[in-house]
Amino acid sequence: MKIIVTGGHGQLGSETKDLAKQHPEHDFVFTDRDDLDITDSDAVKDFFAKHQPHAVIHGAAYTAVDKAELEKEVAYAVNATATEYITQACKAHNARLVMISTDYVFDGNGTEPYLPNHTTNPVNYYGYTKLHGEQAALSYANAVVIRTSWVYSVYGANFVKTMLRLMKEKPQLNVVNDQVGCPTYAKDLALAAFTVITHPNFVGGVHHFSNSGIINWFQFAQQIQANANLTNCVVGGIPSTQYPTPAKRPSYSAMNTESIQQTYQVAVRSWQDALQECMQALAV
Repeated sequence: MKIIVTGGHGQLGSETKDLAKQHPEHDFVFTDRDDLDITDSDAVKDFFAKHQPHAVIHGAAYTAVDKAELEKEVAYAVNATATEYITQACKAHNARLVMISTDYVFDGNGTEPYLPNHTTNPVNYYGYTKLHGEQAALSYANAVVIRTSWVYSVYGANFVKTMLRLMKEKPQLNVVNDQVGCPTYAKDLALAAFTVITHPNFVGGVHHFSNSGIINWFQFAQQIQANANLTNCVVGGIPSTQYPTPAKRPSYSAMNTESIQQTYQVAVRSWQDALQECMQALAV
């Protein structure tokens, strides 16, 4: 298969590049904002006409959750309008589409892991734009939306790398303890998206993927600290009210991953095992 991957320089795109080296039977085309403006309809059409893909993993996104509250036009253009253009191009070439979405399409009022068919109700503008992107993708029968959460990796900026830096710099650190969800190692997400897009029984729909286990950000930070043995920093837990941000976060965004496991035989490992592997790769 010829597979276009958008967001080639992001966490998912970078992990997919590593994965692609293990699969020379497929032809991967990685693209990022430097060589394709996905918010330009004609540019997207021309890119697809040139490469004639069989499949697309659409990982490009505007992910600055707080900035999205201010840069609404840009966030919507990248997350919603561009996804519409990508979807239209996939339709024109009869290409499979996997679009990566987010737990932030939910309002966080749940108490049990969200199922793919649970009612969406985003509480911030980022979630709103991603939901509109989902709707654009799902207008195409040959599209799968994979919602994920709390993504980290050896690449880019993310919570794990930020915590490691701050724990080395500061004697004390406070992390919110009332936002609950599931961390996701982008390496595992890349394998999940690849497994879905190349599956012989590919069928459109919505699925959830994260590593297994439900925790809060404070507990995540505690495990990062323990793995790195950074005992000189005192890490405390605080409520979200003591750490106000421009964008509201869902207080509960754990997701049920059973459908992707059953439909596509995607393996889901524990967040602890995934974190340990990532931190070993970071040579912490």
